[in-house]
Amino acid sequence: VEIVESGGGLVQVGGSLRLACAVSGITSNYYCVGWFRQAPGKEREGISRINSAGTTYYSDSSVEDRFTISRDNAKKTTYLSINNLKPEDTAVYYCAARRTFAFRATCASSGYEYWGQGTPVTVSS
Repeated sequence: VEIVESGGGLVQVGGSLRLACAVSGITSNYYCVGWFRQAPGKEREGISRINSAGTTYYSDSSVEDRFTISRDNAKKTTYLSINNLKPEDTAVYYCAARRTFAFRATCASSGYEYWGQGTPVTVSS
């Protein structure tokens, strides 16, 4: 399984980004995709997840205000759009996949099997 993130970079405060996560080689027809991030000196934290049916989950309501996860099953690509970027959003953003056994399976917040290398996002003021 290969997971490749893209779309990160340097952006100014208040700007927007759309990160992409391409998944290939996964044998299961159904899988959840999660986005996580790790800021310098901090532990990795979950942001959002999405199942094969497109049901979305967010770590908390404040995240949902500015972050939007979406998925294109035909392209096997999941996206994370971030609006109104803040300096505290500076982090390496990771995508991960977890096999499930149903189209509408609930996505857990942990236990992801396959991880990408991450794409760095730097928000400058």
